[in-house]
Amino acid sequence: MAFAAQPNIKLVNTAEYRENYANSVQVRVNVWDFFLVFGTLQQPSESDVEVRNFQGVYLSPQQAKALMSILQQNVSQYE
Repeated sequence: MAFAAQPNIKLVNTAEYRENYANSVQVRVNVWDFFLVFGTLQQPSESDVEVRNFQGVYLSPQQAKALMSILQQNVSQYE
C-alpha cells in the first residue's frame, strides 16, 4: 500500500494577524460549531469582576477536538 507524500505546509500571517493575552475563555456550543470568546479578566474591587472580551473564534467540532488533543498533550508535558 503506497502512502501519498506529505505536502509542504507554509504558515503565513495576514495583515490582520494579532497576538493578545487572554486569561478568560468562554465556550459556547451549538449543533454545528464551537464558539470560543477570549478576554481579559480584571477585578477592580473586591466585589466587582470585569471581563473584557476582545476576540471570538468559531471552530468546527473536528477542529475543537484537534485543539483539545493538542492542549491535553501540551498541558501534560508542562505538568
